[in-house]
Amino acid sequence: MNPNKPNMPAPSVEPDELSYYRLTLLSYLRESHPERAADDAFIRARADLAAEAFSNAVRSGMNYDEAVQQADEVLFQGLHFSRLDTLITVLWNEFADEVPAGRAREVALQLLPECGRVFSGYDLSDGFEFTPDFDRLCGELAGVISIWLEENGI
Repeated sequence: MNPNKPNMPAPSVEPDELSYYRLTLLSYLRESHPERAADDAFIRARADLAAEAFSNAVRSGMNYDEAVQQADEVLFQGLHFSRLDTLITVLWNEFADEVPAGRAREVALQLLPECGRVFSGYDLSDGFEFTPDFDRLCGELAGVISIWLEENGI
């Protein structure tokens, strides 16, 4: 029984199954970090931290928008830079004639393992795309992609 609503049964669904933060993070990971989308422990822990950050912000007197911003900072920390999104952007910008825009994600997913060595040479922290090294990374990726497309086509 739910003590707040007499004679009403408690919901049978676990609270984290409906967590806004879990669903939001999972959606983002599927889109931009598919390699992390199956990491349930990471998703649950990060969502719990975001919910806690939101609650703490509200308790400290922040308004709703400020509290949401605090929670989002926690939820997406370390996830702003995406290898997959970067590959898609390079494909769009440098290989539009070879790779149709509608197939860029599919091709980028195939390229991820091929480009791992290139990515490992950079500190891919939040905000990396605003550093001078980002252009160098994109140039190196374009080289790898060019060779891959010659060898494999699409």
